[in-house]
Amino acid sequence: MTLKESFVSLKGVRFHAFHGVGRQERLTGADFVVDLRVKIDVGKAVGSDNVADTLSYDRLYAIAEEEMRVPSNLLEHVAGRMARRIAQEWEQAEEIFVAITKENPPMGGQMEGATVELCFKKD
Repeated sequence: MTLKESFVSLKGVRFHAFHGVGRQERLTGADFVVDLRVKIDVGKAVGSDNVADTLSYDRLYAIAEEEMRVPSNLLEHVAGRMARRIAQEWEQAEEIFVAITKENPPMGGQMEGATVELCFKKD
């Protein structure tokens, strides 16, 4: 049997952070949900059972947490920083998908959230 493709993902990671262009958003913050998905060959880990042969989701979480702590105007900027750090740490990553949702954004309407989704592919 041949491994066709593989991904390591974090889904629904929740943070309270201070992103946004509005003064109030920077002052009180908002709740955010982050989804990360990294296409990476984990074929060696399938046989070795060694975390060094895969992408550590603990480390992936730490990157997301660190970048969510840095206030930014735009979620696109935050997602781009996350993707760059993931690509630097795991150069074998083929694709990196980052989605950040701001729950209940201050737009005057009822909604679950506003989301920015970015997908980066290795050149």
